[in-house]
Amino acid sequence: MDLPSTKPYLIRAIHQWCCDNGFTPYLAVLVDAHTRVPREHVRDGQIVLNVDYEATARLTIANDGITFQARFGGVARDISIPISNVAAIYARENGAGMAFDPESEGAAVDPADTAEPSPNADHDGPPEPPTTPPAGRPKLQRIK
Repeated sequence: MDLPSTKPYLIRAIHQWCCDNGFTPYLAVLVDAHTRVPREHVRDGQIVLNVDYEATARLTIANDGITFQARFGGVARDISIPISNVAAIYARENGAGMAFDPESEGAAVDPADTAEPSPNADHDGPPEPPTTPPAGRPKLQRIK
């Protein structure tokens, strides 16, 4: 018998803890085809959402997903997030909360897993040593 995931229970508990202590609960969400969020606010396949009761309407944190309505630029939008896509829930004010490991269905693809093999990968000999920088006095450069 498979036990249900503890993730939705932990999300609800941390959300309630944030609200009870006057903190603003934020969700970090991995965005994919199953996630309904404003795409114009997605950065690097993720979005961070304020899920405080004052920032949402009809907030429901169910065992299979989170749904609510929120305003973006004054326009009310329906939001739907599968539980498997929640990467973290935390308090904005102090960062206290919990991060979750990506789950297989809703997880974003790790760029290292899809990287092209290096040109030396099919080479039978040892890898070439890295080139050394030119000799001379080291320089410290300020980058603004």
